[in-house]
Amino acid sequence: MPNTPNHMLHMKYWPPGLPTDLHLPTHSVAQNLIDSATRVPDQIAIRFHGVTLTYAEMLSQVERLAGWLQARGVVRGDRVLLYMQNAPQCMIAYYAILRADAAVIPVNPMNRHAELEHLARDTGARIVMCGTELVEHLTPLVTEGLLDHIVAAAYADMTDPAYDIPLFEALQGQSDVLCDGPGVTPFRAALAEGHTPGPITAGAEDLAVIPYSSGTTGNPKGCVHTHASVQATIHGGAAWNPSGEPNAVHLVSLPLFHVTGMQSSMSIPILLGQEMVILTRWNRETACQLIERHRVTRWRNIATMAIDLLNTPGIEGYDLSSLRGIGGGGAAMPEAVADRLHTLTGLDYIEGYGLSETMGGSHINPVHRPKRQCLGIPVINVDSRILDLQTGAELGPNQPGEVIIHAPQVFRGYWQRPEETAEAFVQIDGKAFFRTGDIAQYDEDGYFFMVDRVKRMINASGFKVWPAEVEALMHRHPELTEVCIIGTSDPRRGESVKAIAVRRAGSQVTEAEVIEWCKSEMAAYKCPKEVEFTDSLPKSGAGKVMWRALAENEAKRTRAETV
Repeated sequence: MPNTPNHMLHMKYWPPGLPTDLHLPTHSVAQNLIDSATRVPDQIAIRFHGVTLTYAEMLSQVERLAGWLQARGVVRGDRVLLYMQNAPQCMIAYYAILRADAAVIPVNPMNRHAELEHLARDTGARIVMCGTELVEHLTPLVTEGLLDHIVAAAYADMTDPAYDIPLFEALQGQSDVLCDGPGVTPFRAALAEGHTPGPITAGAEDLAVIPYSSGTTGNPKGCVHTHASVQATIHGGAAWNPSGEPNAVHLVSLPLFHVTGMQSSMSIPILLGQEMVILTRWNRETACQLIERHRVTRWRNIATMAIDLLNTPGIEGYDLSSLRGIGGGGAAMPEAVADRLHTLTGLDYIEGYGLSETMGGSHINPVHRPKRQCLGIPVINVDSRILDLQTGAELGPNQPGEVIIHAPQVFRGYWQRPEETAEAFVQIDGKAFFRTGDIAQYDEDGYFFMVDRVKRMINASGFKVWPAEVEALMHRHPELTEVCIIGTSDPRRGESVKAIAVRRAGSQVTEAEVIEWCKSEMAAYKCPKEVEFTDSLPKSGAGKVMWRALAENEAKRTRAETV
């Protein structure tokens, strides 16, 4: 293909029969559920610890909850926080918010006070849908006047207590009727009010989902997605990796607050009218049981989940033969693990790449010709290129540079941050490309391979931790004057978070006390596992903390310890 532009090399191995351009719908994402419930009303939509919901039943609850939201004054374009673990109520709440013409603000259930306060202030959301186990973290925001309403759902309410695969122990025995407090309405009470929502008025460019992406500038930033950009990865993903087998069943183990989970494990199956078996928290034995019992055919995950599943004691004793597709991302799948997975299931692990800013996968391996430890190729309607870090020139094969993306699923910008939005895009050939900040290169076949992440990002068990965000939170500690966050080698997690901190004069605060404080203010995966105290942080002539020197010293120390 001598006349093929460098950024089109991947067309050599384009999936047979797949269009290169996809006509995308202009209607609300909520309409996808309505269409499936109309087409296959009696098909099981959700299976959860001995209880099932059909598509008709799921839609009925979505409609009533959407009506409740509108009765509380929610109108098109309003934002609603969704703060739950994986459960039927999480899916119902997600689609109810969209059905009410509002935008979903997905919140990591590990987030705590400081993070929740930022999200409430930044989005202006006045209502939150949450699990009952999380209400205590929200009530201060109601008393402070940041929130008006909390809809609290107990996941156990949608389980069969006698079912032999029980809900995670800490969540058993809860009921939303036992939950009260300022502004709290039990989930089932909201449904029981029986409200009917008005007609859908949200269109293609109305707000749909605003996932928050941490970054190098401190507080997380909202990635503005419209119904059009969300539909792009729903319809594109369904076409790229078709679950053509009859009665496809999806194992939902990825967190639904994350774009990959909400798109690949929820919204694509809902578009197709297929069954979803929900796992609230990752447990490898439970995953094996569910795959075997419910003949799961599709499992989207992160590499660390697949690795953990393969290490399940007695894995050979489970019948996993129903599986027809396994894939994910988050980190490269090690060659040896991919071999073991193939031996066990006969399947290739299909790796992909995406970001909150692209609402899921922008690069995925072709199912018919995947490469290992590879991000894949740009999917339908995606123009992705590599730019030189110094000159900004477009690069060719085997030349590492920054990944840039132009596609219909690219976000519309950072919520209320016009300057950062402008900095995130570059104009090439009359098109706006999103600058991912990730360093990669592609080979002669157009397959992309990760080279490096943004220099400061810490990858702790697949979770992205941005030091600037953790530093911003830790600077609120009354006993600390300065903090620098670095990564430290961890044999189990890959990397862990370490804080280098300066105490206030006269303070005797301990490492354990600082770590405990952090646990109350931020998600556990962001919390430092170590706190090293120092009299001062090294600074450049311009007064900037020399984090790189601290990181290099830490790397030398850990290397010396392993020798």
